[in-house]
Amino acid sequence: MSEPYGTKGETTRGLRGVVAADTQICFVDGQNGRLVFRGYNVDELAGNVSFEEVIYLLWYGALPGKETLEELRSRLINEMRLPGQVHDLLRVTPPSANPMVVLRTAVSAMGMFDPDGGVNTEDANMRKAIRILAQVATIVATLHRIHSGQPILSPDRRKGLAENFLYMLHGRMPDETERRAFDTLLVLLADHGLTASTFAARVTVSSLAGMHSAISAGLACLKGPLHGGANLRVLEMLENIDFGQQLTPYIAGMGSGQTRVSGFGHRVYRTEDPRSALLREHVGRLHEKEGQPHLPDLAQKVEQKVLALTRMRPNVDFYSALTQKALGIPKSFFTCIFSVARTAGWTAHVIEQFRDNRLIRPTSNYTGGFDKKFVPIDQRSG
Repeated sequence: MSEPYGTKGETTRGLRGVVAADTQICFVDGQNGRLVFRGYNVDELAGNVSFEEVIYLLWYGALPGKETLEELRSRLINEMRLPGQVHDLLRVTPPSANPMVVLRTAVSAMGMFDPDGGVNTEDANMRKAIRILAQVATIVATLHRIHSGQPILSPDRRKGLAENFLYMLHGRMPDETERRAFDTLLVLLADHGLTASTFAARVTVSSLAGMHSAISAGLACLKGPLHGGANLRVLEMLENIDFGQQLTPYIAGMGSGQTRVSGFGHRVYRTEDPRSALLREHVGRLHEKEGQPHLPDLAQKVEQKVLALTRMRPNVDFYSALTQKALGIPKSFFTCIFSVARTAGWTAHVIEQFRDNRLIRPTSNYTGGFDKKFVPIDQRSG
């Protein structure tokens, strides 16, 4: 008698090395430490293009010209307004609520008010992608203003998405150092291949559930501390290390399994995360400007000691945490900033999934029993 279907086969824990999709959007070259967006190495893009240019690249496969870029930027800023009902939802959320939970809930709620709600054509999905990306930024900034008792601000139509977000968050326009650093951060976090959250978004939309459902699934996955929550632990770690006395024993504890150094090592990269290297220089400039040069110094010492002890290099979480701290972003909102950037990639993957969709339905390796005999409830023990 042959074994039932699904009882044989090698299990790949965490789906490591399993190819689940063809994509033209992003390539993560772990062996050589390269990140490629639509054929461009990310180090060619970061610092040379705006976040809006990368959004267009991920969606359409090419970098925009000046007129096309200005049109996209204008459409994004115009769509930053929220439905009144979503504003009301944000106002009644308790200050103790995790901002990622609120963001996920608000994005799901926006699906009820989107004029293209149940339409999954290419044009409708492009319109929804613009709305969702713009509105995610507004939700994050608005939630912070509400919970800190400050007036809600509207975007400045003369400015780009990165500048407007920081303005709507802090109530002042960023200076050029801040703008460039934040724009670079958004570019570097815009996509990273088939991460857990991106896979969740593609799985969700493969059932034709729609873009708002897919982005809500991505947000739910990103919330986890093994994914988007890692950069918060980096800052907590650096704040808990005494700059002068405790650094060496703290790092040494990692080798004995007593301590975990957050922000180091990566599931894919076998060399330095290219995004980390590109953020390092911005961190120094920002903290010098803010009068906090000790944090970059401490970060560099931690980096050197961890490398010497474990051969592990920092990933993007390590320096993105320091970048956000210098930009005055509250720790509890770090993962929300990740979401603002990654929504560009999630929406690009959703659109790509729709173009050649098939329901994603893997099998599992069943390890339970067979042929158990049913026992009526009055004859069961316990």
